[in-house]
This record gives sequence, C-alpha cells and structure tokens, in this order.
Amino acid sequence: MLNRGRYIEDCTLSYNTRVIREDPMQGRIRFRHLTTFLEVARQKSVSQAAEVLHVSQPAVTKTIRELEALLETPLLEKDGRGIRITRQGEVFLRHAGASVAAIRQGVDSVKREGGGRGPTVRVGALPTVAASIMPAAVQRFLENSEGDGIRIVTGQNMVLLNQLRVGDLDLVVGRLAAPDQMTALAFEHLYSERIGLIVRPEHPLFAAKNVEFERIVDFPVLMPPPGSIIRPFVDRLLLMHGIGDIPQQVETVSDSFGRAFVRQSDAIWVISQGVVADELAEGSLRALPVDTGETQGSVGLTTRADAPVSAQMLMLMRAIREVAELRPVKG
Repeated sequence: MLNRGRYIEDCTLSYNTRVIREDPMQGRIRFRHLTTFLEVARQKSVSQAAEVLHVSQPAVTKTIRELEALLETPLLEKDGRGIRITRQGEVFLRHAGASVAAIRQGVDSVKREGGGRGPTVRVGALPTVAASIMPAAVQRFLENSEGDGIRIVTGQNMVLLNQLRVGDLDLVVGRLAAPDQMTALAFEHLYSERIGLIVRPEHPLFAAKNVEFERIVDFPVLMPPPGSIIRPFVDRLLLMHGIGDIPQQVETVSDSFGRAFVRQSDAIWVISQGVVADELAEGSLRALPVDTGETQGSVGLTTRADAPVSAQMLMLMRAIREVAELRPVKG
C-alpha cells in the first residue's frame, strides 16, 4: 500500500536535490564571501585584507577558495610577490561591489528611516577638489537637503577609485584615470586642470630674464609619487624637456608639507595648480612661467556604471556641477 506521506516526502527530497545539483550556488554565497573578496581586491593582498577584516590569513584564503569553488572559476592569481584579479574576477567584482553597496545603503536607510533622513552619501575627493569645490558644494547640498548625511574622504585618485569600485564610496570627484582603470565606471567632465611648478615669490629663478625649464634640476623638487594620477603627466613633461633624473627629489602627497617646504626653501613643487589656487591668487606662492599645457587633465564625477543613483546623490552631484561652473579651476 502506498504511503502517501512518505511518497510526498521522497518527491520533495528528490526535487530539492535536483535543484541543488542544477544550481549549486543557490543559498550558498554569503555576505562574508563578498566582503572578503572586495577587501582582497582593494588591498591586492590577502594578508592586508586579513588585517583590515580582523581575521586570520588562512580564514581569508579559505573564504576566497569557497567563493571560487561556488563560481567554478578563479578570481585571483599570483602576480610576482602579490596577487591580481583575473578577468572573471573583474566581472564579478563589479556586481559584488554593487551588491554590497546596495545592502549597506539599505541598512543605512532603515536606520535613518525613523528620523526621516536619507542614506549617507559617501564621496571621495582629490585634495584639489576638497579644497576648491567641495566646501561650497556641500553647503549647497545641506541647504537643500532634509537632514541627509554626507561623508567626505580625501586621498590619491587610484585609492578613491578602488574604494568606489568595491562599494565603499558612492562618488569620486577627481581626475579621469587611464582607460584600463575605468572598467565598470562612468565619468562626467567638469573642468580641466594643469600641473604647475610652484615656488615662493622670492625664488632665485625669477631673477633670470627667461626661466629655462631645465634649470629646475638645480633645486630640490617635490614630486608626486609613482602610482599617483598625475605622475605620468609629470614624467612626460620632464622627458619633453630632456630631463631624465632630478638629483634632489622628494616624493610626497602631503599638501601641508609641500606648502611649508616651498615657503622656507628654494624647492620647486610639482603639483596640480588647483591645490594651491588660493595661494596663487593672493600671491603667497607663484607658478614658474613655463609651459605645462601638456599636463592638462580632465577633472569630473566618477560613479559605478551599474549602480543606482539615489536622490541625495543626484542633489549633491548637481551642487558640485553648479560650483564647478561658478568657480572653475584655471590651468
């Protein structure tokens, strides 16, 4: 005699087993898989990711291997002493970053719902932009918002873009990166900016009738470090003038150090002119009268191409556009 209850149970078990076999990822990928992968991708290092996540290195490795097994494809591969993301990993990174960002935004929205506030807009800005554009833009945003939160972080362009790509930022206001670094990102031009050779007003070079570019090697030169967004522009500029080596070179990303050092020495600071726009306007610093037009670069808004844009973010982007139009950074 057929046991109807047992028959239904067997059929259900058979169906569930078939579903799992046909879709092995169903119910398997966890939030920890995504966050671990994003942190490894951002740090380009398993050990550094483990430090940030406050877990052991074997735990990070195990989580990545679980994710690769579920996706049935390698996401990371060795690159010398470090690691790099595979082509399949780049594809997954785009969706993983968007998913984690959406979850975090959702949690943030729920927490703020009781107070009638929208989610915090997380913005990365170059020091140039943070000093010249963002103060007025944030003021406009706050005047038109209803208690919406905003978080501003500064840093090197590539660091900010990596944070944007993995979902830690919603928007980056900075320079347009190289094409291979803009995968899954969208860029909107705001204005152009060039690099200047910045010195104190009493610099000895101003005593010459004509300032020859080649003479910069006679003085200490503050340079952007390798890997910074403007370094390739600077290197091309130096090569155009036949300069292959600078005897007294100091690499720095510190604006405060740059300002202090050039004011009390004969050093030459190679920096985006927008960083020192106020000092140039008031005359406390001067740009050497040499042609740096080849260093002109586009500054604008970078977002994730496939990420939804909130009303708060649209409001902030509009404020940034308005301020950029009223106060363009002149190159």
